[in-house]
Amino acid sequence: MTEAHFDFDTPVERSGSDSAKWQEGADILPMGIADMDFRTAPAVITALEARLAHGVFGYPAPDTAYFEAIASWFARRHGVRLPRSGVIPTIGVAPAIQAILRALCAPGDGVIVQPPVYNRFLFAIEHMGCHRIENPLALRQGRYEMDFADLERKAASPETRVLLLCNPHNPGGRVWTRAELEQLARICARHGVQVVSDEIHGDLAFCEHSFTPFAALAQDAALGCITCTGAGKAFNISGLQNAFVVVNDPELRAPVEAAMTAHQIRDLNPMGLAATTAAYTEGEAWLNALIAYLEGNWRLLRQAFARHLEHIDVIHQEGTYLAWIDSRSLGMSSEALADRLVHKAGVRVIPGSIFGAQGDGFVRVNFACPRARLKAGLDRLIRGLSG
Repeated sequence: MTEAHFDFDTPVERSGSDSAKWQEGADILPMGIADMDFRTAPAVITALEARLAHGVFGYPAPDTAYFEAIASWFARRHGVRLPRSGVIPTIGVAPAIQAILRALCAPGDGVIVQPPVYNRFLFAIEHMGCHRIENPLALRQGRYEMDFADLERKAASPETRVLLLCNPHNPGGRVWTRAELEQLARICARHGVQVVSDEIHGDLAFCEHSFTPFAALAQDAALGCITCTGAGKAFNISGLQNAFVVVNDPELRAPVEAAMTAHQIRDLNPMGLAATTAAYTEGEAWLNALIAYLEGNWRLLRQAFARHLEHIDVIHQEGTYLAWIDSRSLGMSSEALADRLVHKAGVRVIPGSIFGAQGDGFVRVNFACPRARLKAGLDRLIRGLSG
């Protein structure tokens, strides 16, 4: 199927739908929180309608079809074999990461992050009493790269236990290449650092940038990796609270599974199970069309900034639907800039400083919306960022 078979242009009214994103009223256009303003895949809606018609919503347990859908999707789309024994269903990636740190670290242990990076990483490290070790990404010609020399030094520290990897990277928009991931894996293996890879945006890589799951690397790296992922972001079903953690090493899996159970994050939503199974079984054509539409939105955003805001840089985008805007030339903090955009232009974005000090002066903009809504948002951003 092609993009034309699916409708991403018709606006969906989200106010009054208990949407965290759409709470501020008609005067504010939200382009911050990371969910999409599109209905999910038709196959997912059909599966949810069938599950709803059943009428009983007691405590669920994943069935064979759920695990087979996951295995088939990753084999077909990413060339990765995920044994059923390694898949641990959970309510979400963020709570899973926190539980994993409980399993792997003691208070005071070091956890490497690569800022600017997903703010829930920073919160989890702090909440678990661990020490944050920063391996900042290097911004070169509008594109983020890993600083491997610095990573080698940080990984060699005796206190370092874990590296939290964001693959693809949020908010930087990078889809890490196999070569980059292999170099990171070698460094971490050399120093006994456990890689925990958040791959929730993995199915949203743009067409020219192939996504490489960490589990697709050489067997030793794949076996020792912990992957956190799910269908939530790609199919816009995050509110159904269904994700999964993959741990192939039985000795590593046991403490991770125990910590997730202790954190009470394994009691799933029956609608989420139905949605994930349908997405991975019948949603691929819709996802391909979605990615093509998102790439079109990205081009529109980039062109608008190039035409009207030449003094502001838009960071190179390889995946996700979250644009990372370098507004440091304005000489304002991220918080001040976000506040100005709300009050001067009526558009809500995410201040970059929540992703670490390296994000100050940046803002994150969600462009996953119908094109007419995006054009309206770009008009507001141009007004708010000009002058």
